[in-house]
Amino acid sequence: MRSAIIVNSPIVADIPIMSIDTAQAADLPRIVAIYNAAIPGRMATADTEPVSIAARETWFSEFDANRRPLWVFRHDPGGAVAGWLSLRSFYGRPAYNATVEIGVYIDPADRRRGVARALLGHALAAAPGLRVKTILAFVFAHNAPSLALFAAVGFAGWGRLLGVAELDGVERDLLILGRRIAES
Repeated sequence: MRSAIIVNSPIVADIPIMSIDTAQAADLPRIVAIYNAAIPGRMATADTEPVSIAARETWFSEFDANRRPLWVFRHDPGGAVAGWLSLRSFYGRPAYNATVEIGVYIDPADRRRGVARALLGHALAAAPGLRVKTILAFVFAHNAPSLALFAAVGFAGWGRLLGVAELDGVERDLLILGRRIAES
């Protein structure tokens, strides 16, 4: 991550330059490219073949910055998208309006550099303003990096779906992770 040094101050600080913004239509090709880069690893998505930009246009249009946002992380304001995070409605029934499913995908070149943690921190801070009380993450049980990341920001295991996904002939368990959001 790039940083700036502030020198006209009695304190010298190393402050990361980054931005987290609501995704725009122009970001969709990069969002899809990052998602597609996760497919071959068989750890982050149940898709087994790349998706097209056209196939994701309806998905993209369903996000609402005021209720169910899709955020992008850039190392520099206006720069290339390095990762993205989505909050989607859970199960589509009115009783679940305060519950969302989270998804986070990071460019392979930016993994393990704090991008996902920054996006998660942003989502957790924004959740009360979005009227979100519960965030759920569905993570493959063999995805140790994601499990560690979610645990580090307070998510707990809430369930395990045994063998529900088959990737390259191997049955995989899906873990349900959850976190309640403190009400202000």
